[in-house]
Amino acid sequence: MNVKALIICLFLAGPAWAQGFAGLGTEADGFAVPARGLAFDFPADHGPHPTYRIEWWYLTATLTGADGRDYGVQWTLFRSALAPEERAGWSSPQIWLGHAGLTTPEQHFVAERLARGGVGQAGVTASPFHAWIDDWAMQGPDLARRVQVSATGADFAYDLSLTADHPIVPHGDEGYSVKSAAGQASYYYSQPFYEVTGTLSLPDGPMVVTGQAWLDREWSSQPLADDQLGWDWFSLSLEDGSRVMAFQLRQTDGRSYTSGTWITEDGSPTPLPDGAIAFTPLALSDVAGREIPTAWRVSIPSKGLEVDTTPLNTQSWMDTLFPYWEGPIRFSGTHQGRGYLEMTGYE
Repeated sequence: MNVKALIICLFLAGPAWAQGFAGLGTEADGFAVPARGLAFDFPADHGPHPTYRIEWWYLTATLTGADGRDYGVQWTLFRSALAPEERAGWSSPQIWLGHAGLTTPEQHFVAERLARGGVGQAGVTASPFHAWIDDWAMQGPDLARRVQVSATGADFAYDLSLTADHPIVPHGDEGYSVKSAAGQASYYYSQPFYEVTGTLSLPDGPMVVTGQAWLDREWSSQPLADDQLGWDWFSLSLEDGSRVMAFQLRQTDGRSYTSGTWITEDGSPTPLPDGAIAFTPLALSDVAGREIPTAWRVSIPSKGLEVDTTPLNTQSWMDTLFPYWEGPIRFSGTHQGRGYLEMTGYE
């Protein structure tokens, strides 16, 4: 199936691709719904969950080049189901969408891949881990400990080796992550402790890089409430080795639902419930004809954290089928460090 035909299929085949960002719906429509108290099962949960509507394998990396400059990389594979039952071959209801981004201080490179499930063009196996779409891949003996990540675009590529010696981190209530006052939720865990080595391929030539990476794994069937427009999500790697995941889901009434996790240096998580985090936009940038808040203050009073974030490149716009802003940041204040910012719903 060519890309044009596949895009038409995505929009006409059902509500999964019409109810919000990247197929996120407000109704379960016969799909499985997350339940509190279900323990993760690894390595099986590194693999797909086809009875749930939406799922992703989401990697971001903050890197330093041999030239001393900052770089950022994103690799994402989305799975969205048009129906809750699996079928073989071209009848499979699974739709796969891949995004790759590479950010420098001056440029932001983007590539996108689309595939239909059931024919081998895209998929995920849990152990040994292998996620792929066309020739893009994240693969290795164990997603939580060691993988290789690669992608290519029209004018960029990257090949990165990731290793971690910390445990997987569950968010929310042992992995049950609530997204609204109405109770929409997802299963959500991260590996925020990867160390990275590898090479970026840029128009000016190859660049050897080192740094850190953060993987998010999430699946659900109705993670958005009817009054939610989009989200602002931060991953922060603090200078003392701690990590912070923090997000707000913006509502039509101007309020937000917030959530997050404080992660100690040894990987122990403390949930941050709604209201524990404050997000304040500090500066707007003109991005792709939109006014987008690209500098923020993030405050967590219970942890004594108040930091101001600065983007590496204000123009980190993912001009994809479902557009959004995604790019590396630095932050300073009570703590210093590097991280990533994702913002959706600014359309």
